Amino acid sequence: MKGYSLARLAAALVCVGMTSLAHAQTKWDLPAAYAPGNFHTENLELFAKDVDAATGGKLKIAVHSNASLFKATEIKRAVQGGQAQLGEILMVNYENESPLFGMDGVPFLATSYSDAKSLEKIQIPALDKYLAAQGMKVLYTVPWQPQGIYTKKPVASVAEMKGMKWRAYSPATSRMAELMELQPVTIQAAELSQALATGVVETYASSSATGIDSKTYESLKYFYEAQAWIPKNAVLINLKAFKALDQATQDAVTKAAAAAEARGWKVSEEKEGAFKKILAERGMTVAPPAPAFAADLKKIGGVMLADWEKKTAPQGAALIADYRKLVPAGQ
Repeated sequence: MKGYSLARLAAALVCVGMTSLAHAQTKWDLPAAYAPGNFHTENLELFAKDVDAATGGKLKIAVHSNASLFKATEIKRAVQGGQAQLGEILMVNYENESPLFGMDGVPFLATSYSDAKSLEKIQIPALDKYLAAQGMKVLYTVPWQPQGIYTKKPVASVAEMKGMKWRAYSPATSRMAELMELQPVTIQAAELSQALATGVVETYASSSATGIDSKTYESLKYFYEAQAWIPKNAVLINLKAFKALDQATQDAVTKAAAAAEARGWKVSEEKEGAFKKILAERGMTVAPPAPAFAADLKKIGGVMLADWEKKTAPQGAALIADYRKLVPAGQ
């Protein structure tokens, strides 16, 4: 009888343990490269809260901003290797690995939010096929504001920039330095403020948001609204981690991601004007590039598009053709 009671007790304890495991809280890490106040990071935090609410606290996502968990260039590898279950990357940073990452960084290919959304419809499915072999997929994307050019001095042409120290944070911006005869300096977002303050960087291409985050207005005084390209951040997710979730939790993550993408695209576009106003209020001259400067930049864009198609042949030309069906050249 005593043995029977012990057996029943042991069985009951096993059941309790299994029940506890069934209701165990899952914790994920989400490394990101940008500051806590950046609109991308704020959107990540809202995504994490949505997942928490939808799962009743079953899945907790910790956002690690400002490259505090992994450096910007390490985030993709961390997700791929399972060190983090998901992470946010700037896609153009990985163009050397696959040109597909850099399609939205080709200057003057997509210069409006509408065009950028059309480009996403072509780029992301192709990129997901590539990422699947690495055990990942794109969960959602959010664009930066259109890219302009910050300079220390007023310029009216690319020739007037010759020799300036240029922040190169991606293969595309390194190629721009070469074509514009600038001195490329590799600087990631978390290091930009210091690089500007110490004179390591005299000019760079980025969004109005980056100008505020890095307090560029304290070091550089001109922002030319080139509308050159609209790069996207992508949240990558480890497929093994995702598939380990129960169906209800998977659905919650997918639904929260769709909401984060819609919200992020909307906020990015809404903040563009406000960000440029802040730059002007803090002493920057914010203006379109002079006609000769704009023409120089578009010529460089044409060279870089040809470069990109060559690197991706024959797939790249087919992707551009599909994009042109949505957005005809010159539109």
